[in-house]
Amino acid sequence: MKTWKKIAIGVAVAVLLLAIVGFTVYQSHKNLVTVQTGVAQRQNLSSVVSASGEIKPKTYVNIGANAFGKIVKLYVKEGDRVKKGQLLAQLENVQSGADVAATRASLEAARTDAVAADAGLKTAMADLNRAKADAERTRLDWERAQGLFKEALIAKSEYDSRKAAWESAQAGLAQAEARIAQNKAQSDSAERHISQNRATLTHASDVLQKTTYQAPFDGMITNLPVREGETVVIGIQNSPGSTLMTIADMSVITAEVKVDETDIVNVNMGQPAEVTVDAIPKTVFHGIVTEIGNNAMVRSTGLATAQQTSTSQEAKDFKVVVTVQDPPQDLRPGLSATAKITTATRKNALTIPIQALTVRRQSDLVNKNDQKGSDKNSVEAAAPRSDVSKGDKDKKDQELQGVFIIRNKKAEFISVETGVADTTDIEVLKGLQEGDQIITGSYKVLRTVRPGASVKVDNSAPKKEDEEGS
Repeated sequence: MKTWKKIAIGVAVAVLLLAIVGFTVYQSHKNLVTVQTGVAQRQNLSSVVSASGEIKPKTYVNIGANAFGKIVKLYVKEGDRVKKGQLLAQLENVQSGADVAATRASLEAARTDAVAADAGLKTAMADLNRAKADAERTRLDWERAQGLFKEALIAKSEYDSRKAAWESAQAGLAQAEARIAQNKAQSDSAERHISQNRATLTHASDVLQKTTYQAPFDGMITNLPVREGETVVIGIQNSPGSTLMTIADMSVITAEVKVDETDIVNVNMGQPAEVTVDAIPKTVFHGIVTEIGNNAMVRSTGLATAQQTSTSQEAKDFKVVVTVQDPPQDLRPGLSATAKITTATRKNALTIPIQALTVRRQSDLVNKNDQKGSDKNSVEAAAPRSDVSKGDKDKKDQELQGVFIIRNKKAEFISVETGVADTTDIEVLKGLQEGDQIITGSYKVLRTVRPGASVKVDNSAPKKEDEEGS
C-alpha cells in the first residue's frame, strides 16, 4: 500500500475518534446542570418573630371631665411629674358650692327640728305620767265616793263631782297618750328629714368634688390638650366627653406591638425580646413578653373582630405587650418601636439554608427508566380503574418537602422533616446527616432539577438576572 493511502486512512481514523469523543462530551454536557451548594452543619439556632408597634406605659389613665363647666385653673403642665393626690385642675364650682351650702343649712335645720321633736316627746311623756297620776287619784276618790254614797254619808252632788273628776282624768290620760303618739311621729319625721338632707348633701358634695381633679397615682403628665378658660363637657351615649389630661406611670414601660396571625401561635408568655426604637438608633433594649391578646384585630382598621358584624378576609394581627427592662428616662410614649421576640432556641442543631428547601410531587420522583416498562400496559392504564388506583394517583400527587443532595455528581431528592427556623437557616430533624452536600441554588435550578440529573458545582458569585437573560 502506498504511503499517502496509509496517511489518509490514519487521518480518517483520527477524525472519527475525535468526532466520537466530541459527541460523547457534548452529550455528557447536554444534560449537565450547574448548581450552587451548601453543607448541612451544626450551629445554634434561634427562631425570631418580628413585629412593629409603639412605646406605651404599662399603667396610664385618661382623666376625663366628670362635670360640665369652665376650667378656672390648671395646676400642671405637660411633662410635669405628679404625686398621688396632687391637685391637677379646678373647674368653675359656684353653683355646686352654693348647692352644698344650702343643703348643709337644710340639714342643720332638720337636726334642730329633730331636737325640738325629741323635746316635745319628752314633754308629752311627762304629761302622760301626770295624767296617769291624776287618773289614779280620781279613781280612788271615785271608789271611796261610791262606798260613802251607799251609806248616805255624802251628798249626791259630791258623788257626782267625784265621778265627773274621774271621767275627766280618764279623758286627760287618753289625750296624753295621743300626744305621745303625735310627738313620736314628729320625731320620726324629723329623722327622715335628716336622712333626706344627708343624701342631698352627699349628691351636692359629689357634684362639687367632680369639679376638682387630683392625681390617682404617681406619674407624669404625658398629654394636656386643654387650656384655662375652656369649657369641658361630660360624655353621653355615643359622644365621648372632654379629656383633660393623661397621666402615665413611667416606671414600667412596654412596647405594644402587633404580631401577624401566622406567627402568634409561636409566641408565649415570658419569652425574651429585643426592642429597638426608631428615635434611639443603634440601641437595643431587652424585655420579656408579659401580655398576649386573645382577639384578632383587622390590620386595615385596627378594630377587634368581635366588634365587627360581618366576617372579613383581611390580614389580622394580635396585640403583644413586651415589658422593657431598665428603660431610659428619655423614652416617651408613642415612639415607634420594633420587637424581635425569640420564640425558640436550639443548641448545636443540624441546619441548612432555608432556600435549599423545595417541594416535589411523588410522581416527579419516579425514575423515567422505571416508567418505560409500563408502556406496553398503556391500554390497560387507559381503562377505568378501581378505587385502589385512585388512591395510588392521589399518593403520586402528594407533595413532599425535601432537599437535593449531590451523590456521585448527580442530584438526589431527600425528604426531610424540619423544625425551628431563623431568617436564613432552618433546623433539620430527620433525613440528612452532618456534612451532606446540598443544592442551594439557583432558584430556577431548584424549581426544575429532577432526581438523577448530572450536576456541576459552581459556587462563584451568581450572575445578575440580566446577564443570565442575555
